[in-house]
Amino acid sequence: MKWYELGEKAIVEVTKTDRQHGLTHKEVKARQQQQGFNELTEGEKKPAILVFVEQFKDFMVLVLLAATLISGLLGEYIDAIAIIAIVVINGFLGFFQERKAEKSLHALKELSAPQVAAMREGKWVKLPSKELVVGDIVKFSSGDRIGADLRIMEAKSLEIEESALTGESLPVAKQIKALPGDEVPLGDQDNMAFMGTLVTRGSGTGIVVGIGMKTAMGQIADLLQNAEVMITPLQRKLEQLGKILIVVALALTVLVVGIGVLQGHDLYSMFLAGVSLAVAAIPEGLPAIVTVALSLGVQRMIKQRSIVRKLPAVETLGCASVICSDKTGTLTQNKMTVTHLWSGGMTWRVSGTGYEPTGVFSREEREVDTRSEKPLQQLLVFGLLCNQTSISRKDKEYVIDGDPTEAALLVAAMKAGLTKENIQKQFTIIEEFPFDSTRKMMSVVIEDASNKRYVITKGAPDVLLVNSKNILWESRQQTLSVTVHNEVKGAIDQLASQALRTIAIAYRPLGDHESVHTENEAEKDLTFLGLQGMIDPPRPEVKQAVKECRDAGIKTVMITGDHVITAQAIAKQLGILPKNGQVLEGTDLSKMTQEELEEVVDDVYVYARVSPEHKLKIVKALQAKDHIVAMTGDGVNDAPAIKAADIGIAMGITGTDVAKEASSLVLLDDNFATIKSAIKEGRNIYENIRKFIRYLLASNVGEILVMLFAMILALPLPLVPIQILWVNLVTDGLPAMALGLDQPEDNVMKRHPRHPREGIFARGLGWKVVSRGFLIGAATLTAFMIVYDNDPDRLQYAQTIAFATLVMAQLIHVFDCRSEKSIFDRNPFQNLYLVGAVISSIILMLVAIYYPPLQPIFHTMAIAPREWLVILGLASLPTFLLAGSLLTRKPS
Repeated sequence: MKWYELGEKAIVEVTKTDRQHGLTHKEVKARQQQQGFNELTEGEKKPAILVFVEQFKDFMVLVLLAATLISGLLGEYIDAIAIIAIVVINGFLGFFQERKAEKSLHALKELSAPQVAAMREGKWVKLPSKELVVGDIVKFSSGDRIGADLRIMEAKSLEIEESALTGESLPVAKQIKALPGDEVPLGDQDNMAFMGTLVTRGSGTGIVVGIGMKTAMGQIADLLQNAEVMITPLQRKLEQLGKILIVVALALTVLVVGIGVLQGHDLYSMFLAGVSLAVAAIPEGLPAIVTVALSLGVQRMIKQRSIVRKLPAVETLGCASVICSDKTGTLTQNKMTVTHLWSGGMTWRVSGTGYEPTGVFSREEREVDTRSEKPLQQLLVFGLLCNQTSISRKDKEYVIDGDPTEAALLVAAMKAGLTKENIQKQFTIIEEFPFDSTRKMMSVVIEDASNKRYVITKGAPDVLLVNSKNILWESRQQTLSVTVHNEVKGAIDQLASQALRTIAIAYRPLGDHESVHTENEAEKDLTFLGLQGMIDPPRPEVKQAVKECRDAGIKTVMITGDHVITAQAIAKQLGILPKNGQVLEGTDLSKMTQEELEEVVDDVYVYARVSPEHKLKIVKALQAKDHIVAMTGDGVNDAPAIKAADIGIAMGITGTDVAKEASSLVLLDDNFATIKSAIKEGRNIYENIRKFIRYLLASNVGEILVMLFAMILALPLPLVPIQILWVNLVTDGLPAMALGLDQPEDNVMKRHPRHPREGIFARGLGWKVVSRGFLIGAATLTAFMIVYDNDPDRLQYAQTIAFATLVMAQLIHVFDCRSEKSIFDRNPFQNLYLVGAVISSIILMLVAIYYPPLQPIFHTMAIAPREWLVILGLASLPTFLLAGSLLTRKPS
């Protein structure tokens, strides 16, 4: 039902209510039984145990469980217990994270008013908003939160703040007339009041036409419940890696058992050898290291004013290709600011943004003293007098009490050194006629020190022009002729083309005996004084952040409930809208199918006058085009799209609880520029994850090839299972974790985002893993064979030499993993954590080799000093051999 189309009589008939007495208690009970209570309902919840069990379906978890089984078969119960602990801890983390998401709806419920005033059987009664039914008569005034969707019947200077629902930055003036038209956007339905919105001025009454899930807020709740949660790129990559590792482990086990049996070895010993290889293939510490790397990234991001609510979001940010940003409060300051003033053919500019009362006035690029510019001074003084808003300073910040538009006029006057206190000492306000949405004006009657009285009126320019007889032109009063009228209209259009909201100011001297008791008596035969043009200004740091995102191959898209002219102008100022970029309005978006939107979505940079459903539609269209979408916002209207996006970003200061609960990332400073820092961090984290995957897998490939080649050559095993497990959990773990702390490379924000389907082994990583792993394995096997061939009776000593060579080869190789190019490309001492981790691993290796109580456990023997020259020489070859070949190719 399009309630905004119906007049009062039709509304009363359809809702079957009594305009004078409201509903009876009997009718209310009957309707509650039929309609239910006025509350948001939750979707069907999964049982907690099912949510917990689902955490163990992840493929990498299955890999870990396989590693646990293998460790148990080998009798390594401590390793098995450690791996099980990792699995269970990860399961609990995922469980609590999923449960947190359910708070979104609870936060949404808090926006419905706890108490409302409703007419029941001819009396006004206070009752909980959940008891409202369709047909109830409700009254409300400034400061009240609307308890249900209402069709407004009476409005006295009524304004309602709807930014959380529609994205509109200014309170909406409400009226009672029916609105013609097939599709009127939510933000333009000015005869409606919606659940959860806040009355900022005036009072009114309305008839309840929607409750619970049938309200605009309820539709958002439904979208929020049904929004699909996307799997992150990192989760996809780890799942892919897990599958590869499982296949490799099983294939190796079968291969080794088959080769061994064919060579005449017994099945049991070959099975143990195969299991050893499977252990070598599985990097048991990988999921734990990924979690630690993401957690450390979270800590760094907190220092950069952003809180991560979901760990995978850190990495997902790094591959974002589109940022869909709400305008109000995100790209702009959500503080109306006067930037232009016009009077009698002259235009002044004023600098400064927000409510900070500092700025410079200029005309024709030259700074002016406002005291010497009489029309400008008068325009500022009258804007200050005809004003109900006040401003104060709290905690080094200026805050307003009242309407943002009036605050802009007040701050403009303060920039000229005028204050309300000083001006009110010179002028006394005798009478006041508040703003009315029908008149679109506000007036005061003032008296100066010489007892002269004036009417000052401010309001919509077109209305004041109609009510004006004269105009102040070049400091002289003259008749408002058709020619001058057209010049004023031209000035209004000029300011509007710059997306400025214009407020006109006019005045009229009163005769000595003239009395003014009504608006009609005051607001006639006025002298048109001038215009003040204002805008919600862009955040000063956002333009540079948008540019840096563009350099990084990330498209910024503005999605707003504001008017198209305003959105277009802000987008151009910020560099979001390129020369050939398209702008799409909500009315056009409604007519498009999902497929039609997908065809044009890559060319659209600004979406104006959009609804919550539109935002969700846009996000899905971008995702259908293989984009990784980050959606920023602060309002209830943003929550479904925030949840559906690959990464949802909520504003920490102005953001509603609903938006925060639906998000993956919260910006503590509401600053779009912080997103750029978060993206840089996200990209670095992903590169660091690739670094330690490269390190772990190259090391594991080396271990596999050592064992496999030994089997093929009919040699004894160069490494025993406990040594392989020790290398995987201790030697590999510390340096891999330190790689997760590596600083970003210089060009991290100059690269384009990686493709969402890019494999974990892309950009040559697979070749690097195999080639380095092959050389590590070859070096280790060579060291083993040199010692074993010289003295076959000292197998344990040869295994110790192989163990030391493998460890040292890996620890040298870890420095090569810091760069995509060569070990010589980066200073090794830039990452002191890595240096410390390598030193710690060497010490642990020496303890396992030389500490007598550990020698029987690790099957090691003390190595003679001269043997270390062979070990270090062979261990250096895998890294420096390839580094040398890279260097020789560089000049070509």
